[in-house]
Amino acid sequence: MDFEELLKQLEMEKAKALSQGGAEKVQLQHDRGRLTARERIDKLLDSDSFLELGLLAHSDWPGMEKKTPADGLIVGFGKINGRRVAVSANDFTVVASTNAKINLRKLLQFKTQVTKFGIPYIHLGEAGGARVPDCQGADGIFELGGGGTDTLKAEYVHFREHPYIFAAMGECYGVADFQACVADFVVQVKGSAIAVSGPRALKRAIGESFTGEEMGGWEIHSRITGMTDKVAEDEEHSLEIIKNYLSYMPNNNKELPPIRPVPEGSEERMAKILDFLPKRSKRAYDMHKIIECIVDGGEYFELKPDFGSMLITCLARINGQVVGINASNPIVNVGATNTDALEKSTSFLCLCDSYNIPLIFLADTPGHFTGKEAELKRVGSRVVNQIQALFQVTVPKITINIRKNYGQAMVNMCSLGSGHDFLVAWPTAELGFMDPAIAADVIYGSLTEEEKQKNVEKMMADTSPYPAAGSYWIQDIINPYDTRKYIISVLDIVRDSQNQGMSKHLLANWPKKF
Repeated sequence: MDFEELLKQLEMEKAKALSQGGAEKVQLQHDRGRLTARERIDKLLDSDSFLELGLLAHSDWPGMEKKTPADGLIVGFGKINGRRVAVSANDFTVVASTNAKINLRKLLQFKTQVTKFGIPYIHLGEAGGARVPDCQGADGIFELGGGGTDTLKAEYVHFREHPYIFAAMGECYGVADFQACVADFVVQVKGSAIAVSGPRALKRAIGESFTGEEMGGWEIHSRITGMTDKVAEDEEHSLEIIKNYLSYMPNNNKELPPIRPVPEGSEERMAKILDFLPKRSKRAYDMHKIIECIVDGGEYFELKPDFGSMLITCLARINGQVVGINASNPIVNVGATNTDALEKSTSFLCLCDSYNIPLIFLADTPGHFTGKEAELKRVGSRVVNQIQALFQVTVPKITINIRKNYGQAMVNMCSLGSGHDFLVAWPTAELGFMDPAIAADVIYGSLTEEEKQKNVEKMMADTSPYPAAGSYWIQDIINPYDTRKYIISVLDIVRDSQNQGMSKHLLANWPKKF
């Protein structure tokens, strides 16, 4: 046995595999304005930190062995800023990274291993769906299922035991689409598409012609379906977004999120907090400005900003600790929540509770959108779904009533019998069953305007937070300038408690998408 010849053969085989689909396919990928899968991994991970598994795998279809390096799927472990992560990437230069038996075997075994290790997992998606003829016929389809009774569990089930991030870098059809649906967080590059079926297959199957972008482009998923959490301008931007999101996440659900140093000047921002709240309660304002005053460095990481935008859901840090903020945004439809916002809130509650992130509710909403259109979108079930999730949240829940908080929305905003741990109000808060002006019109509609206005003023007085504080329905009325200080005090209490704010993870398998 000639060791030197064996080593040369090994080096040659690996070099072939590393060349991906060949120079022409790589150039075609670049001509589309896209990086290759290996280039994406190199830019995402720390230099020389990637350990690949399955480099020499290939299709078992006769004659395809040399045409399918790594069988179109790259998997392995690396580091991001010194932190261990797992990465898989569809290699579109190899038969469009279509899904077949060996390809899927790699994915299933790798995902099972990652869950066992309990580290963050990132999938860089760009794939064309199932591979034909490999998957055709009875034997083909059953082999694609892995051959066992529950062998596809790792593909479709994610119990939020560790963070799972999906990046749509190009066309993501079939399995790639399903991975996006399973992931905790989805970032989509402009020009990419996420859909169950690609345009070519769709046209042949049902005779309809749509582009990938028309079916599942970034505008569809960031504004209409809510599947996409963040939109990236380009691939490098998406990799920066992944790193930023990961900085808020623990390695797994048995850890608390990482604590970071507090940027200089974070306290000083609180001096301007009332500059952004109008003196007239009927005037709209942007809650983002209030959040910027409260959080460290004025920085936060917003999820689904263009979906149900009358509600803000964001990750941030206060005194270095990661928090999740669920806040009304009165500048959009006066903060009245629609079904999209309710779904968005439910999804956010599940995320924060699963990864031990305390929740802060900033309430300023007149209630929920109602009417025929809302009923057609099943508003009642969305309201109740969110409340059922809220009752199963076991991370600390801190509620601050900023201004309006009426009726059923008080329950959904964790202000009325829905499991708050800490509940306070600003002196500007208005609490009650409905807007006093509307209530007065319902009750006193037949009176003169002058008489009606007197009753409105009386009802306004009744919605003051002081009666609620006097009866200890709320724990305190705080000076708005002390909001950050109050939250820090509460978070310190939580950290000093027996479980330090760790969740029981009751929402770990709540559906990821709706």
